Amino acid sequence: MAAQRGAKELRLGYFPSLTHGQALYARVTGEFEREIGVPIRWTAFSAGPTAIEALFANAVDATFIGPSPTINGYVKSRGEKFVIVAGSASGGAGLVVRTDSGIRSEKDFGGKTIATPQLGNTQDVAARLWLAEKGYRLRERGGNVSLVPLSNPDQLSMFTKKQIDGVWTVEPWLSRIEMEGGGRVLLEEKSLWPGGRYVTTHLVVNRTFLAGNQDLMRKLIAALVEVTKRINSDKTAAAALLNGQIKKETSKALRDEVMQKAMARVEFTWDPICSSLKRSAEASHRVGFIRKEPVLNGIYQLALLQEVLKEKHLPAVEGPAP
Repeated sequence: MAAQRGAKELRLGYFPSLTHGQALYARVTGEFEREIGVPIRWTAFSAGPTAIEALFANAVDATFIGPSPTINGYVKSRGEKFVIVAGSASGGAGLVVRTDSGIRSEKDFGGKTIATPQLGNTQDVAARLWLAEKGYRLRERGGNVSLVPLSNPDQLSMFTKKQIDGVWTVEPWLSRIEMEGGGRVLLEEKSLWPGGRYVTTHLVVNRTFLAGNQDLMRKLIAALVEVTKRINSDKTAAAALLNGQIKKETSKALRDEVMQKAMARVEFTWDPICSSLKRSAEASHRVGFIRKEPVLNGIYQLALLQEVLKEKHLPAVEGPAP
């Protein structure tokens, strides 16, 4: 049970995606288990809303996840179900289009069909907001741009078959569609953010589990910091290890050039980049996934992360604005 104190295992969710690199790395090396001292029951998800449903059903204790489903879940549970305890990744998302789609700039999306990984996920919200800001309306609202939710493998397949014109997605699929599908990256999402930094993935944990397992969670966060440092210290070695795990989970390894390009687009970090979450919440509200202006008070509990960073003589992360 998630409410259990002194848990005998940790049920941890993640996606088999490069922006969940620390989880993939830890699956291969066993680093998280060694640090926390109990087994981990790993659960792979395909997109954020499904992971939030698992948190609500007490099927996982914690999960790596993107900001939009985190915000939606926090609002839905009135802040009672989970909190963010650390960051994991920034960047790695963008819009790739077919070179023969007729899309040369932001002015060319009329009559086009763009895919996102799942309705309401982080990239879906980003695509909806960007299109709205460029003056487009979706077909569902009387406009002439179609936005369709497709699993990542289906995105690549339909892109190659010219059944869709573009995809707003996340690594390694952004680079796969660019290089394997012959696409052109029209924009990287970091170009839309101050300083080019925004949260792509962070770590959230069930409130009750966190309250009853402070030492376990401190050890997990310490392991997250160490794994992040290892990935960043030798990205070539990390790429090979991560690629092996991606092959194990998806049955196909990435080409070396795809992996290199994808790794270069992702910043692995324990910093949750709190300043970007409010803007993501405003985006969810603007595109209609959250009806009322979201209130995110209390969504962060970063005390354990700050303690770990202090112990390791690393700079503290910036918390949420008051």
